Amino acid sequence: MISAELVYTKLIKEALSTDEVLNIFDDLEPVDLKFMMSRWRGSEVQTNHPLNGFLEATNWYGKEFVSADQVHPLLFTDSNNNIFKVAPNPTATKLALRFPILKNERLQPIFRLVTILSKTEVSHARIRMMEHHHKVSATMIYDNLPINDIFRKIDADTVLGLMDQKGVPNPYFFILRRDK
Repeated sequence: MISAELVYTKLIKEALSTDEVLNIFDDLEPVDLKFMMSRWRGSEVQTNHPLNGFLEATNWYGKEFVSADQVHPLLFTDSNNNIFKVAPNPTATKLALRFPILKNERLQPIFRLVTILSKTEVSHARIRMMEHHHKVSATMIYDNLPINDIFRKIDADTVLGLMDQKGVPNPYFFILRRDK
């Protein structure tokens, strides 16, 4: 098995196929709910998924796990790098999957405005232990979207996330690194 740092570097620096990342994901150890309780900074894993580039274009920061029933699935930053919570928008997800132009950097000011207008302090997800690919691991369940994010451990402060969305054939992958 390769080191955690090599896994992380490979996932962040290289464009990989969905199957390659899925093989890495399946080799990683599951995590429990306690492990996930923290605020996490996210980054995308490039697999040519339709969502690749969209979160970065919107100034996505990451996720925050407060308790099993209080999860903030979408954290963003404003122009002053202040972190804020956003309510998930099913329409935005559908549009991002269908229209690659939404990843264009020139649209970033519009996304910043939309995310700021969607600020919330209300939790929009929960986390439970669920089985995926024959391993039981911490899984974030969105309250109002048909999406589950399953997490596997890269190291003590890094996880690989797999977003499983109903109706979307391939998973979307991302990395979360614990804020310290």
